Amino acid sequence: MKVLTMTDEKTKQKAIEAAADIYGVDSIAADMKDQKLTVIGEMDAVAVVKKLKKVGKVDIISVGPAKEEKKEEKKEDKKEDKKPEEKK
Repeated sequence: MKVLTMTDEKTKQKAIEAAADIYGVDSIAADMKDQKLTVIGEMDAVAVVKKLKKVGKVDIISVGPAKEEKKEEKKEDKKEDKKPEEKK
């Protein structure tokens, strides 16, 4: 989410506190340079926007599941072809 009025530390703190009040929020990160507030968790995005609107103008950049780092899985595709021994 982008909080357009997040230009100083006081506004940043208000935005973080507003987002922290929402049920289901796991973590919050603020980027003052881009005026972005990243809220991670299983919560209602509408509820987050409602709370942040009290702080300033809000634009939603994206909503979706958190991206997890993909673990490299080694798959063993070795197939052993065993021919049955023929008895004479």
